[in-house]
Amino acid sequence: MKKITIATQVHVYPDRAAIPEDLQKLLQVAEENAHKSYAPYSRFQVGAAILLNNGVIIGGNNQENSVYPTGLCAERTALFYAASQYPGVPILKIAVTAVYPQNPVQSPVPPCGSCRQALLEYEVKYNQPIQVIMAGETGEVHVVNSVSELLPCQFNSHFLETL
Repeated sequence: MKKITIATQVHVYPDRAAIPEDLQKLLQVAEENAHKSYAPYSRFQVGAAILLNNGVIIGGNNQENSVYPTGLCAERTALFYAASQYPGVPILKIAVTAVYPQNPVQSPVPPCGSCRQALLEYEVKYNQPIQVIMAGETGEVHVVNSVSELLPCQFNSHFLETL
């Protein structure tokens, strides 16, 4: 038997003020979108902001539905809008944050597994990494340089090319 180690490199900043200015702006757009979310059931309001290669920033937020799981996460809301309105334009970065009025979010909020898989699709499609910025309302900000680092044992289109 052989054993391998899979590691993810996360850049940890003590707070939003410590991250580069362009990432601060992206997180600000994500937070603005979190406040616009439709989350009457969980009350966990998630916002995302995507920076496209052409400089356009696309925001998204979670959209809940009384019939779970027919809602949609903030990341995929922004991702699918970006892909439909700007086809062929690569994604450079995505910022994700959340607001929870009952108990402020103090830890970085990562994309769920479905969102990681959806983001990976575009990372593979354009053959370039998508940087992921994760924050809560306060506290540390985590940055990874590629969705692949968040989804190391991934299934992607390369498997389907052998069919």
